[in-house]
Parts: sequence; structure tokens; C-alpha cells
Amino acid sequence: MLPKKIDISELIPQDIPMIMLDKLINHNSISTTSSLTISSDNIFCFNGQFSEVGIIENIAQTAALRSGYEAYIQGKPPAVGFIGSVKKLKIFKQPTINSTIVTKVEVITELMSALVVKGKVFEGENLIAEGDLNIFLQ
Repeated sequence: MLPKKIDISELIPQDIPMIMLDKLINHNSISTTSSLTISSDNIFCFNGQFSEVGIIENIAQTAALRSGYEAYIQGKPPAVGFIGSVKKLKIFKQPTINSTIVTKVEVITELMSALVVKGKVFEGENLIAEGDLNIFLQ
């Protein structure tokens, strides 16, 4: 069970204005789900739309949220991570300002400080993006 109120900034190493998550929705041994309501002052919004780079960063931060929540449970600070590669990325739609996206990452492989995840981003019931990320934690 997730604690009621955890400040996202305690779970990921990013700071404003780079935080691309609002909430931790779900976490289990295989997957983690987050949400983000896209604001007009988001640094990855251009011409009223959340950019492709923002979508990739949102997936990566959801993976970071996964590791950060595990660290939080153990009383440790979140680890800094780096995107090693993005594969099989498909973006079907860019969400607009004031819309909420829900992102789910599933662990494909986890070995020491390397993590391979499959990310899926939804706006409502619609899949708007998906792809695989290789992430390395310090």
C-alpha cells in the first residue's frame, strides 16, 4: 500500500522545473505508474503541446520514481540515473496543456545498476506513446 502524501521531489533526483511527474499512482514488484497534469509553464511545452522530449523524460522519471520509492522505503535518498538509450519509441499523439497523462513502466530487465523498462503513456484510455528505455543508476 502506498503512503497517502509523499512529495514527489523526495522520490526523484530532479528538481523544479525538470520534474515531469505529479503523483505516484501505483508501485509493485513489476511496474510503477505515475501521472502528470501538463501546465502551460512546463519547460517541454511548445505551441500548446507537450513535446516528444517531455514524453521521453516523463517515462524516464517514472522509472526513476520506481527506484526512488524503493530507496524511500529503505530510508535512502533517490539515486541519480541516466538514459542510456531509447528504443522502439512510438508517439501517437502529443498531449496538450491542461491534459493529464498516466505513465506505466514495466521492468523488463534489472541487473545491478542497469534497468531496462517498457514505458506506456496514456491520455484517458488512449495509448499516446510507448517505448523501451535503458537506464543506468549511479
